[in-house]
Amino acid sequence: MVNQTYIADVLVVGGGTGGTAAAIQAARRGAKTILVSEFPWLGGMLTSAGVSVPDGNELEAFQTGLWGAFLQELRQRQPGGLDNSWVSFFSYDPRIGAEIFADWVHELPNLHWISGQVPLEVFRQGDLITGVRFADFAVTAKIILDGTELGDLLALAEIPYRWGWELRSQWGEPSAPVTFNSLTQKYPVQAPTYVVIMQDFGEAIAPEIPAAPNYNPSEFTGAWDGYGAETFLNYGRLPGDRFMINWPICGNDYGQGVGGLIESDVSRGEFIQESRWHSQNFAHFIQNQLGRRYGLAEKVFPHASTAFALHPYYRESRRLVGLTTVREQDILPIAEGRVASIFNDAFAPGVCEAIAVGNYANDHHYPGVQFPLQPKSIRWGGRWTGTPFTIPYSCLIPATTDGFLVCEKNISVSHIANGATRLQPVVMGIGQAAGMAAAMCVELNCQPRDLPIRALQTALLEDNRSKTAIIPFFNLPPNRSDWLHWQLYYLNNPQTYPASGYCPFPSGNEYPDSAFDKASIRESNCFKGIFSCLDQQEYRFTVTAPAAYQGQNWQLVTLRSHIDEQLRAYPHEQLVTLWGRHNHSGNWLLVEHLNGG
Repeated sequence: MVNQTYIADVLVVGGGTGGTAAAIQAARRGAKTILVSEFPWLGGMLTSAGVSVPDGNELEAFQTGLWGAFLQELRQRQPGGLDNSWVSFFSYDPRIGAEIFADWVHELPNLHWISGQVPLEVFRQGDLITGVRFADFAVTAKIILDGTELGDLLALAEIPYRWGWELRSQWGEPSAPVTFNSLTQKYPVQAPTYVVIMQDFGEAIAPEIPAAPNYNPSEFTGAWDGYGAETFLNYGRLPGDRFMINWPICGNDYGQGVGGLIESDVSRGEFIQESRWHSQNFAHFIQNQLGRRYGLAEKVFPHASTAFALHPYYRESRRLVGLTTVREQDILPIAEGRVASIFNDAFAPGVCEAIAVGNYANDHHYPGVQFPLQPKSIRWGGRWTGTPFTIPYSCLIPATTDGFLVCEKNISVSHIANGATRLQPVVMGIGQAAGMAAAMCVELNCQPRDLPIRALQTALLEDNRSKTAIIPFFNLPPNRSDWLHWQLYYLNNPQTYPASGYCPFPSGNEYPDSAFDKASIRESNCFKGIFSCLDQQEYRFTVTAPAAYQGQNWQLVTLRSHIDEQLRAYPHEQLVTLWGRHNHSGNWLLVEHLNGG
């Protein structure tokens, strides 16, 4: 029985990465906002799902919007910094991530957060969504956003959605299968992972990790072959001698019966339990193989089994049938280029409707199966990264339903392209754009499909708290004085967007402002040594000073475009002085500043 009905401008259902960002942005814009989450932590993939070693949008130029603000807060709050793992440049205690999101929410008097609730019914009048019922209350709002992990509002509202694979004949995607087969049947969507955090207890003996039902060590045999145990553990190394276990090779990805996630509450619960048992068994296997030095981490997540995430890391959900669908060819590099199209003509002729940026490689997870995809990886800054791409506003809007937006992995995207659009920074950008759009629809008294796209883009670019890039350029960090000018220029002239991904500055090179440089250098250490260029975008550094590191050989990497330019111009075997941060797990030096010998 509904005991109370709340009235809001904007309702966000689901406190995941996208939903949290959407609620914060809508409220910061001034909308009376209600956020209803299932779990006691906000942030989804970045916190409650335990993926506190996120991928993508790592380059300085892409650290914008709420994603960039989140990284800045982490740098200030995380003792020992973020350079801990080798799979990501950002590795942090998930409790600190949850604190950041909670603080951002609590500072907004017009944002009301209710936790521990799931949607039970969606109210609608014809093609208009008007509200959502929960266990003992309901909310009516002008704009409602689906920020659930699995697109649950889409199903409750009977809004058309997709689940599973599309064939190549549908959109001409080069990596899509020609016919349905055993793979598409066994894994209709990518496998989730139930993340578990393990801990190095050092000289102490860790409590024994019991095996869960159906333990079969052969499932995990060879998990770190070719890597070694230490490298395997350092993949997701966290501060405090802890390790995020989210390992795809004979590890804890789990996709058996994944279709049960959307069949019924009972089948969803069964799948979640089985995936958690699978991770428990993997942790048991790790402890048996590597010794009782390693055990389950203590006091991480806010429930009884503190080492296990609050819910699985879902890589794919129900996917909206929207006004536009992001396909594989929309995230792949254009001919002879290093960037994808910026979605010119997707919504209307000659209009760029980008509202978020991503750059991760297309990455699919099917346990025990190698599924080839069209490559979109590139070398930049001395390392591998991914082709930048954009998300169009119209893939957030249902084809035939009003009063509604999506803001998670549930955007209108193909199964193939979802492998790149699902990453945490991209979803945070999607959420920020959806929240801004919802608030502006309230201001203008219009439906999302009628919101002027340029007004939304300008609001995102000029946001006074967390301005966000919507045109990707490798060499256009947000602290440049001409950043806004060039973002707007290429929105107005999308046909001139350069295939190189480099903004051609007519005034020559302008390095980022000195205050940013000084702050970065202050957090760095100074090293001297010999620079070697082994290949294009492959740099090594032999340390000569300080003495503690003398003779060590490190990879040189950077996230900053002007440092990348300097590294590319350096002659082989040059004596150099560098300022940067050494990452033991990756054996690299993240260069923040450099000069000659």
